[in-house]
Amino acid sequence: MTQQLVRETTSGNTASPEGKLAGSAISDSAPTASGQASVPGWVIRIRHVFGKPGLVLSVAVLVLVVLWALIPAAFTHWPPDTGVPADRLRPPSAEHWFGTDSLGRDLFSRVVHGSATSLAATAVAVAVGLVAGSALGLLAGSIRGWVDDAIMRVMDVLLAIPSLLLSLALITVLGFGTINIAIAVGVASVANFARIMRAEALRVSTAVYVEAARSSGVRWHSILLRHILPNAAGPVLALSALEFGMAVLSISSLSFLGFGAPPPAAEWGSLVAGGRDYLVAAWWLVTLPGVVIAAVVLSTNRISHAFQDAERNRR
Repeated sequence: MTQQLVRETTSGNTASPEGKLAGSAISDSAPTASGQASVPGWVIRIRHVFGKPGLVLSVAVLVLVVLWALIPAAFTHWPPDTGVPADRLRPPSAEHWFGTDSLGRDLFSRVVHGSATSLAATAVAVAVGLVAGSALGLLAGSIRGWVDDAIMRVMDVLLAIPSLLLSLALITVLGFGTINIAIAVGVASVANFARIMRAEALRVSTAVYVEAARSSGVRWHSILLRHILPNAAGPVLALSALEFGMAVLSISSLSFLGFGAPPPAAEWGSLVAGGRDYLVAAWWLVTLPGVVIAAVVLSTNRISHAFQDAERNRR
């Protein structure tokens, strides 16, 4: 997927963004053949989004999970860490939507309250990869020369190591805990962001408006921040949506292995790990948290594809 993004980013044209903005403004306000004003562009975009049921469902899933993280009390009244021994290992029902665990705790409540920890760790991981990788890729693609060679050789080394193995090595150095997992996963994704940003920086740096800025004596850091970075950010943001789903999966995997927050913290991966001993007698302990993780990952992948399509159409 990352290689596909690199190929897509290196094939765009180099037209000035000012011309693109002017063209889009004209098309949004141009009259029709009958002399009436055309439909505004934002209305067309909304209709386009709602014309794709899969994309609408993906956005709804992510909005629901974010609401779980922000206002969990609005979705469940059961305490996440307090159980009723008499209700242990109850199957899903109208009272307990996801059933109960071995201590009589409501599993849906633990999934809802655990979404805050899992999403916060995922956001930190994506932020680390996005900021560090974009900065390195921007420098490599703009300065070039020995700086480009040095940065990209380090990125090649990082890409040669499986991301989960690299995350485990970093956790060994940093220690256990949710934040340390997030940092480790974020560092493991730096190379992906750096390669995409470098490819976009190489493309944009040859544009006419960038050459004109250089010829007029604009300082290099101003060209970097005002011209190259804004016009190279589209594919990188599309990759960040994809990496969000991958980060959810990686953090859940590491939490499943026991590197996350200690019990009774309700991380999604630890919930799956806690139910594996009861897989035969209580299938819901593993299946339902796993379905939530899979739904979030698939939804972010679908939204990432929508971003890629939008970026391709913009060019």
